[in-house]
Amino acid sequence: MSKDIQKLNISKKILTIRGLKVMLDRDLAELYGVEIRVLNQAVTRNIKRFPDDFMFKLSWDEAKDISRSQNVILKKGKNIKYRPRVFTEQGVAMLSSVLRSERAILINIQIMRVFTKLRAIVQDYKEIVRRLDSIEKRQNIEGKEIWKAIRALQRKVLT
Repeated sequence: MSKDIQKLNISKKILTIRGLKVMLDRDLAELYGVEIRVLNQAVTRNIKRFPDDFMFKLSWDEAKDISRSQNVILKKGKNIKYRPRVFTEQGVAMLSSVLRSERAILINIQIMRVFTKLRAIVQDYKEIVRRLDSIEKRQNIEGKEIWKAIRALQRKVLT
């Protein structure tokens, strides 16, 4: 089971919503190998463990945007029936205390590792931007066009 878990592409399931890195309840349920209703029942029974900075429900507009961007194909005439919950890194960690299966433990470990790697990547990126800013300040006017192109690429990467 451990090798199967390592093959999961968890990083693709981490989204940025409201400026936060989060995971959808349906993705977590899939990873944990439980029905989404089971995951949500466990959360509801332990709601005090999930303050707003750990877990929140998407607005209807956010839910529709997610379903479109995630290529979720709904059957004709069907709509999203509930607003999905999303979990921040701390919320995912808290899930391990309410979902106690062996798989949940192993999945949680992998998810925490992915979040840690993402933080390191962001930190590296910030350092690169800091260095570029420093170099740009030292450049003459002729180099301004090059810096405009670099900044355009930066914006493209961030979106």
